[in-house]
Amino acid sequence: MSMTTRLKERPVDGVLFDVDDTLVDTRGAFARALDAVRERYLPAAGPERLDEMLHHWRSDPGGWYRRYTRGETDHLTQRRHRAVLLHETFGGEPVTEALFEEWDELFWSTFEDSWTPFDDAAPALAAAREAGLRVGVVTNASVELQERKLASVGLGELPVLVGVDTLGFGKPDPRVFAEGARKLGTDPARTAYVGDEPALDAAAARDAGLLGVWLARHGVRRRLHETEDHDELRASGVVVIRGLAELPAALDGGREQASAPA
Repeated sequence: MSMTTRLKERPVDGVLFDVDDTLVDTRGAFARALDAVRERYLPAAGPERLDEMLHHWRSDPGGWYRRYTRGETDHLTQRRHRAVLLHETFGGEPVTEALFEEWDELFWSTFEDSWTPFDDAAPALAAAREAGLRVGVVTNASVELQERKLASVGLGELPVLVGVDTLGFGKPDPRVFAEGARKLGTDPARTAYVGDEPALDAAAARDAGLLGVWLARHGVRRRLHETEDHDELRASGVVVIRGLAELPAALDGGREQASAPA
């Protein structure tokens, strides 16, 4: 049965997507940006430490990105604090205001130049549209940034409905998901949310009354050695998929699948 045929039998009218590590390989882009920073500013950290640096950056041990998503700081400030902590952890010189200006130019330009879509992103979006589903984005980054990112990777036709700047805060607040469904024009109970984070995305969407779908891509988790119990998540009402090609099956009776015994 084709992806489009399966989607036509879905219990939902719309799908909201996360962007980073769901549609776009943001982990890979961060890896290339951090490697450029390592080579120029962190000579004591050899190439063998890049994976550790990547996990450090993405897990946000100082909580600065989480402050940003709560509306407590701006995007540039959170990145400067994370750069300071990165240098303290991996043996770099102190990040002064002047150094950060150079640092951020290298980091951000490399990051943007490295944006690429996942191979399954465009086919999944096309199949959803062909099946008559409404599609859109709810993200914890700014609307402008994510619109630019999606356009850069060839997915610019996908509307960014809610960013962290829309309400002044981001996921996991249930109002973010409700606003996404409202702008999509669908009942939250008949709206799916697909994202790579089990708690921040799928479980939070479930708690907001949507169908939460955790996209458990291999090798893209934010935190080193972090694991989840898939059966426990399913029992809690979360649908688990390994790639976007599995999305039709998730939406075809997804709520029944999520609540069924493992």
